[in-house]
Parts: sequence; structure tokens; C-alpha cells
Amino acid sequence: MATPEERIEKLGLTLPEVVKPLAAYTPAVRTGDHVYISGQVPVVRGEPAGTGKVGAEVTPERAKELAGICALNALAAVKAEIGDLSKVKRVVKLVGFVASDPSFTGQPQVINGASELIGEVFGDVGVHARSAVGVAALPLDVPVEVELIVEVA
Repeated sequence: MATPEERIEKLGLTLPEVVKPLAAYTPAVRTGDHVYISGQVPVVRGEPAGTGKVGAEVTPERAKELAGICALNALAAVKAEIGDLSKVKRVVKLVGFVASDPSFTGQPQVINGASELIGEVFGDVGVHARSAVGVAALPLDVPVEVELIVEVA
């Protein structure tokens, strides 16, 4: 059976460097058998991969792609904390925030970009609880942010 890292590679993706914190926090905290990943934004090589509000400057389809980038950044933070994604026993919860135009109500479909990537990487281990929340603004004016909680061996 393929490892999570091999599945990421098969998807044509590469785990990036962990995104440097934008404020006074750490990307990951492990307590017992759980790892909590701070909110990850769609930063690629140090720059936002997109900005604006979903339903205004950003299409839902593009926002869904950006949510996948957030999830990939979250997985990089998990790996940096535990060394090997095969140690993930369960993806417990994913929380997604969508900077939304006031009339936009498709936050769940946007955050599917993160959930679907997690599912492709982890299979059944990746089935998780989830929230998708619309907000007025996010750091760096990005359209999406994703938090993750995983249980590890």
C-alpha cells in the first residue's frame, strides 16, 4: 500500500516548506497523541497564491483549488512535527474559513478542496469532522484558511 507521501507524489504534488508564521504562534503543537495545526493559508514560495473575496474577486472554483493548497501546507506542518505522514492514525477535524462576499453561501464546496485532498492522501484515515465558516477577511487578504487536527501513533 502506498504511503501518504507517495500518494502526494502520485497526485503530482510536493510537500512545501512549512509556511513561516505570520504572527506570534507556532505552525504545529503536539499534545499526547494529537497534533494541532495552526491555520494555513494558500502561500506558495512565500507569496499568497490568490487574494480577494470568494463570490467577488475569486471564483468558487479557484477558491476550492486554494483550499487544496492550504491543506497541502497543513500536511507539511504535520510532517515537520512527526517526521512521517504514515504515523497519522486519523485526521480528526478540518476547519476551513472562507473570506466571502456577503451574498456567497458556498463555503462547504470551497472547503471540499481541502477535504478531498486529505481523502486522496489518507484514504479512510482521512475521513474527518469539519466546519466551513464564512468570514469577512483573512490574513494577507487570502480567500481561504484551513486548520487541521490529527491523531498520531
